[in-house]
Amino acid sequence: MTDSTPPKIAVNGVSKRFGPKVVLNGVNLSVQKGQSLVIIGGSGTGKSVLLKCILGLLRPDAGQILVDGENVVGLKGEARTRMLDKFGMLFQGAALFDSLPVWRNVSFGLMQGHGMKAKEAKEVAIENLRRVGLSPDVADLRPSELSGGMQKRVGLARAIAATPEIIFFDEPTTGLDPIMADVINELIVERVRDLGATTLTITHDMASARKIADRIAMLYKGKIIWEGPADQIDCSGNEYVDQFVNGRAEGPIKMDVLKG
Repeated sequence: MTDSTPPKIAVNGVSKRFGPKVVLNGVNLSVQKGQSLVIIGGSGTGKSVLLKCILGLLRPDAGQILVDGENVVGLKGEARTRMLDKFGMLFQGAALFDSLPVWRNVSFGLMQGHGMKAKEAKEVAIENLRRVGLSPDVADLRPSELSGGMQKRVGLARAIAATPEIIFFDEPTTGLDPIMADVINELIVERVRDLGATTLTITHDMASARKIADRIAMLYKGKIIWEGPADQIDCSGNEYVDQFVNGRAEGPIKMDVLKG
């Protein structure tokens, strides 16, 4: 990569408010091609809003969002479709369609967005299920017949099915026991490495962050307050980061607790 190569994703001065509540307040962030960036922070700090702004589901009030050097804020029609084709997404809770069998969930984007025929789509789905450690017989089951860990694997299979350049992971280990969470983290690392994809993950799970991140950034009160290599998270020198990473109630981050 040369110095002139733009970041895969660049967020420049992005702000977003809902009424009087400021959620993002001049966020600056970049993700280089092939890099895994994890954004940590507590609930309600704006992580999901930032993700939705990058995807174009929300429009920021100010700032630029560049993908491969192109400003994607406000894109419509074919330009937006072309941009979204670069992305895969593993949603919090997997977000599978209960009415569809597993293989149709995995190949949903290929069939709806790319016009792939059912026979080929099922073959692609089975191959991607294999990549996340699921056997072909799972393809014809319904999501409701799967455990939480298996649903996450199906969600990951869907995220990688179209070989995206960029993958977003939204709280990928939420609701899983520690062993299954580690299995999912290992699968994420392996599959992302296979694809050579750029990834952006939002999570409050530090075990997950440590496992999958090249770099970690912390979002607090709408701003990135620290960013650095994942192996420096424990010596950040930032008291907010230190409190969050170690899960301490005492510190500069004050939780709003209703006292009855």
